Amino acid sequence: MAPGPGLPTGLRIDAGELTERFSRSSGPGGQGVNTTDSRVELEFDPATSQAVAGLPGAVRDRLLERLAPHLVGGRLLVVASEHRAQRQNRIAARKRLVALLRAAAAPEPPPRRATRPTLGSRRRRLEAKKRRGQLKAGRRATGDA
Repeated sequence: MAPGPGLPTGLRIDAGELTERFSRSSGPGGQGVNTTDSRVELEFDPATSQAVAGLPGAVRDRLLERLAPHLVGGRLLVVASEHRAQRQNRIAARKRLVALLRAAAAPEPPPRRATRPTLGSRRRRLEAKKRRGQLKAGRRATGDA
């Protein structure tokens, strides 16, 4: 992965740390639907990964904590089956893995600072309310009948 938020030096995962399995994808596929194994399951174990172990302590802890809900048996499982070609599904699975890892490693956004409405915005709001009230008042029956 290229450097980014939470990963200032990037992250390089060896191919040996990834496990790929292929199976038949569901859905329409034409003549090759029953013969091609185009669905890709990509497995990655972040707890034993050398790439994750090389990260700074705070980043590694944040990454493992945020990935915990996505782990199946301690391993991260990413599935891609939207393309008909196995190669495209392999690329899609790797992109999803990168997106998950990048989101998990990103630092918390700064907390929102509460602000007060400006004097001008309060005046505009009250003037709009007054105009709306006058418009509705003009629709009322006058009682001159």
